[in-house]
Amino acid sequence: MAIEILMPALSPTMEEGTLAKWLVKEGDEVKSGQVMAEIETDKATMEFEAVDEGIIGKILIAEGTSGVKVNTAIAILVEEGEEVGATPSPAPQKQDAAEEKAGREEKPEPKAEAAKPAPKADGNRVFASPLARRIAADKGLDLSAVKGTGPHGRIVKADVEAAKPGAPKSEAPKAEAPKAAAAPTGASSDAVKKMFDGREFEEVTLDGMRKTIAARLTEAKQTIPHFYLRREVQLDALMKFRATLNKQVEDRGIKLSVNDFIIKACALALQQVPAANAVWAGDRILKLKPSDVAVAVAIEGGLFTPVLKDADKKSLSSLSAEMKDLATRARSRKLAPHEYQGGSFAISNLGMMGVENFDAVINPPHGAILAVGAGIKKPVVGKDGELTVATVMSMTLSVDHRVIDGALGAELLAAIVANLENPLAMLA
Repeated sequence: MAIEILMPALSPTMEEGTLAKWLVKEGDEVKSGQVMAEIETDKATMEFEAVDEGIIGKILIAEGTSGVKVNTAIAILVEEGEEVGATPSPAPQKQDAAEEKAGREEKPEPKAEAAKPAPKADGNRVFASPLARRIAADKGLDLSAVKGTGPHGRIVKADVEAAKPGAPKSEAPKAEAPKAAAAPTGASSDAVKKMFDGREFEEVTLDGMRKTIAARLTEAKQTIPHFYLRREVQLDALMKFRATLNKQVEDRGIKLSVNDFIIKACALALQQVPAANAVWAGDRILKLKPSDVAVAVAIEGGLFTPVLKDADKKSLSSLSAEMKDLATRARSRKLAPHEYQGGSFAISNLGMMGVENFDAVINPPHGAILAVGAGIKKPVVGKDGELTVATVMSMTLSVDHRVIDGALGAELLAAIVANLENPLAMLA
């Protein structure tokens, strides 16, 4: 029986992707787990694995095609000796529960269908292969109760066959009113272009990453109650300590940056002020135990925030090596989703570009983000009241007031400053 291979959702934010490259051709036999294609998401290029066995009967979407919606049929998988019939239409997009019900009442649904929208579980789509859906329908199984063992938790044929038949189907969720389209944030593109009629300009079409950044950060500024805490930190002790360490590890090819010390200082501060190591989870707060720190990395056309997990437990040299590796792979868009998702706290450092201070936008669901400026030599009053010159760096902590209150945010920022001004203590 022919099976449609659908465009997968390879990241939580993916709505469409580019079928960058086919690694199989029509007539090739594929096995479960075999890599069939490379797909560009809004963040990275990822490999797409087969979840069913069979022969590639027909490729429906040519490589290089962009804007392919999730759940669109991209190829047909057939059994040996089976011929591909009429080319099926792309799988329908997600429908409201009420629309699905209305459609069933108007026209009886055939017992076996080439592809249908995945069922819902607690308001979320359940990922399952078309063959698994058909077998589940024949056995009377509720797919939301079946645990998937395929890629990214997808339910495959073996999962459904191993499940106990006759499991009661869950009640269909109540129909919800369709969400209103997001209100426009300004004049339409046509209206804006009309303003510049007669002036030379280049129109740049938004790619997936730019669209995601625009949507997520607009949402962040509209829904997160930001407040800002500012402190200056004197870096002279850190700079002297860094120079000493770099001289000692020079023969090992290690060169520590100021940013490595900032990552370590923030990771330790999250352990010193554990109540601030938290994220917003819709209707509750999640307090994390590990210090998983995200660091913004600028790439062409956007940015990534790779996450350094358990950063408080790692040495400065380990953090430095890991950060360099993540940054290099981020710029070539080779990071896997688990490497840039998660974390409770982020760092955005524009000091190396000469920016003295700025306010960063919180990346949901993080509770805070630290904006780091450049170290500038300034006149300061010393401990004994004498006037001296010191290297001073400005930092701004953007805080989600739903997660962290003012006093708690100030305590966290004070801990970061103390760690940076006493760098030797970070190695204790």
